[in-house]
Amino acid sequence: MTTFADRVAAWLDEFLALDPVSATAIGDHRSDDRWPDMTEAGRAARLAFADRWLDELGAIDPSALSRDDLADRDVLVGELAAMRFRDTDLLEDRWDPLSWVYLLGGGLFPLLARGFAPLAVRLNAAAGRLEGIADVLAAARSQLVGTAGRPVSRLHTETAIRQLAGIGELGDEALAAAEGAPDDPAVVAIVPRIRTAVTAAREALAAFETYLGEVVLPRAEGEGQLGPSLFEAKLRHTLRSDLGATEILARAEREAATVRAEMIRIARTLWPAWVPDRPLPTADKAGSAAAAEQAIVHGVLDAIAIEHPRTDELLDACRSELTRIEAFCRDREIIGLADEPLQIMWTPVFLRAFGGAMLDSPGPLDTGEKAFFCITPIPDDWTAEQAESRLREDNDRHIRVLTIHEAVPGHYLQGVYANRCRSLPRTALWSGVFAEGWAVYITQVMMDLGYGAEDPALMLVHWKFYLRAAINAVIDGRIHGAGMTEDEAVRLMMDDGFQEESEARNKWLRARLSSTQLSTYFVGSVEFWEIEREARRRAAVASGDPRGAASVPEPRVVGGFGPTPGFRYREHLETVISHGTPPLPILRRLLFD
Repeated sequence: MTTFADRVAAWLDEFLALDPVSATAIGDHRSDDRWPDMTEAGRAARLAFADRWLDELGAIDPSALSRDDLADRDVLVGELAAMRFRDTDLLEDRWDPLSWVYLLGGGLFPLLARGFAPLAVRLNAAAGRLEGIADVLAAARSQLVGTAGRPVSRLHTETAIRQLAGIGELGDEALAAAEGAPDDPAVVAIVPRIRTAVTAAREALAAFETYLGEVVLPRAEGEGQLGPSLFEAKLRHTLRSDLGATEILARAEREAATVRAEMIRIARTLWPAWVPDRPLPTADKAGSAAAAEQAIVHGVLDAIAIEHPRTDELLDACRSELTRIEAFCRDREIIGLADEPLQIMWTPVFLRAFGGAMLDSPGPLDTGEKAFFCITPIPDDWTAEQAESRLREDNDRHIRVLTIHEAVPGHYLQGVYANRCRSLPRTALWSGVFAEGWAVYITQVMMDLGYGAEDPALMLVHWKFYLRAAINAVIDGRIHGAGMTEDEAVRLMMDDGFQEESEARNKWLRARLSSTQLSTYFVGSVEFWEIEREARRRAAVASGDPRGAASVPEPRVVGGFGPTPGFRYREHLETVISHGTPPLPILRRLLFD
């Protein structure tokens, strides 16, 4: 008798055969030497797969499934719907050359960076993919012709040309690894193959770079903004939530105003200590109450930003902060920590288009492999003023908040817990809204529980970091849905978000190169706070406290509920991240239904 688990296994086998790069990412290494078929035949195969499985999964009676199986079924259905959307409506492979760079980098980097198999095995797989780059780029040439009403994006083309060098560097890393193991006969045997494959890949990449510059770029137009209807459609598939673009924008603007008011309040109290040589700005002197408030917050943040690491100290600053964070979590018994390896490193070149920081977790089948906490270095061609602006944004206190967000208890720790979940659909097909929302939410939880309480300036920097999540959602919606200009976006980020100019301009670039991803931070954090509030209410009722759910107050800003009868943070946090990384409506069902 065929079980639902059997059908899930069949689905995954077929899906991973269609997408070997995703297979590598989750730790299924059967096809590590292959690329997905990116031709029109490959698109047709993906659509046929999606339609057939949507029919089969849709025909299952939900009442016949367990709670966990129903969650897995819904995750698969959501992924299939998103696949159809990408291959019928979005069609990024036809207008976004950068997506091809990410495909190549995503196929090579894990083979070199993670030790899931002996070096010779991984290099053989890398050789196969290096040999296949010419075919992938041939498919790219046939696809990069734009779609009806949407030409190839000029901005994405220019960025892809700059990032292509990072793919060649991955090939060089493969060759260096092969030549650096003269005592391993299995590796020595494949050195000639690697050399030939790297040479062929470099030739194909150089030819493709020329093609982008001489053929694609002259015909390219615009910056890839989706427009209201396509943005709304993509947002639905990204979020897999009941929230729509209009509601998200309204909520983000309301929360931004609330957080901004809290920053003004804190900055007033910090002014005498941080700006002792200047009087507190007033409406009379500044010209208006709003101008005075702006000057107060900027004045304190400018003083705080002076304390920042040097460029070459950024990685060590994060490593030191991680040690302090883990000690705090351990001492307060906030959440169980992990022993899985974490490497703090510079971002690989092919991923540096956006700047900033990121966390790359191993897949659920790559047990015990490293996660990478990556920070993008300051570009060599930046002026001293640009570099100082970036370092002021990445100041000492920002590093403290960033390390919580990216590492513990943020992305790294959540990824470890997720990979322990027995459901492959909920671990392999992870929700970005869950992942980013968790990182924003848990940072606020750490502040509420007293992390850095001895340093009042840290809370101001934290609220600036949190405010960024709300403003990210605003600019994401307005750039892609309402034609927001660079001046409008940068002014909003600098004036209302108190960001440094380098950060604001980098975010302007990122918002145009991506779409809907910037909304995930805010939407995910909102949903996590709603989940916590519901958990607190249920705990209070179950505790027998006569106030019941009324013992859970409305937050003054965000979070900060205080003690609730029967509610224990460690139990709540570990339960929330024990179900994989599903869309948050599915997580809510798993927790409360």
